[in-house]
Amino acid sequence: MNKKIIVLATSRKTRGGITSVIKEYEKSKVWEKWNCSWIGTYVDRGNLIKLLYFIKAFFHFLYVVPSAGLIHIHFSESTTAVRKTFFFVIAKIFQKPVILHFHAFSPEDTLQGKRKKLYKELLKQADAIIALSHFWKIQIENIIGITDKIKVIYNPCPTVYPDNSIEKQNIILFAGTLIERKGYKDLIKAFSRINKVKCKNWKLVFAGNGEIEKGKSLAQELHVDDKILFKGWISGNEKDELFKSSSIFFLPSYAEGFPMAVLDAWAYGIPIITTPVGGLPDILVHGENAMVFEAGDIQGLAKNLESLICNEELRIKISKSSLELSQGLFNIKTISNQLDELYTQLCLR
Repeated sequence: MNKKIIVLATSRKTRGGITSVIKEYEKSKVWEKWNCSWIGTYVDRGNLIKLLYFIKAFFHFLYVVPSAGLIHIHFSESTTAVRKTFFFVIAKIFQKPVILHFHAFSPEDTLQGKRKKLYKELLKQADAIIALSHFWKIQIENIIGITDKIKVIYNPCPTVYPDNSIEKQNIILFAGTLIERKGYKDLIKAFSRINKVKCKNWKLVFAGNGEIEKGKSLAQELHVDDKILFKGWISGNEKDELFKSSSIFFLPSYAEGFPMAVLDAWAYGIPIITTPVGGLPDILVHGENAMVFEAGDIQGLAKNLESLICNEELRIKISKSSLELSQGLFNIKTISNQLDELYTQLCLR
């Protein structure tokens, strides 16, 4: 395939869901078939470095856009919409078809926020829009009143290789940035409620950066600091070993797009407890492929945690469902086939 596709997203070294998604795309056949090239437009560094990185990316894009067949733009919150507008305008000047891949956390901060006019204009002018779920498809339809150019393509699960040498331990895992939106404090509070009765031999592990000191203070206040470990940001073999040894995965978020943390857990076959936010309601069935509670419901969270701790059969059942999701609907081969169809449709116009 001669046509080159330019993928605009966060940098390869930036931590977060979008970077993880692009790295999975790189492993698929569609990446090589369409001669995809990844230009990072944002790096998680100081303000001056961010600005210089953006300027470098913009001039790189100016150089390669004339020979591109299609531009695939990944964006999310309002600041990324502003940054990507510069690239979007240039792509349109060169009359290139543009896909907007929308990774937002909440409609209130994006489609219904202070820059809703910008989102509306970008989405209306795009040649195609990728939504992370049917929930987000409906949100976009409500803004632009157009349905035929919106395609639901889920984020892929990472590729994980089995390793039977690592035994499951009594670990409850939270992976992600420790911020209010992720509900990490709710998890600490729920854990403390059943700690002395049901969690005697269990540990709660937080893998991620963010409000670590606040988390430690809350754990001390609730007298569970001896049962909680804050590991900070992890990756590579350390992440792989932790996921393989964990028995329960938690994501008590208040808002999400389609969380990569859950996709990670599915790939490793870890039974999850989570909230029905973002695109997750498309898939979640309580007691079948997840344990579900409403965001902020500490008692419901504790009840679901107790259910999984006390019922190994339930953990095994949900674990099998997790693996089925990662190997089917959310497998990179399935996702790349959907991308290939969309690329073909736009490039043959």
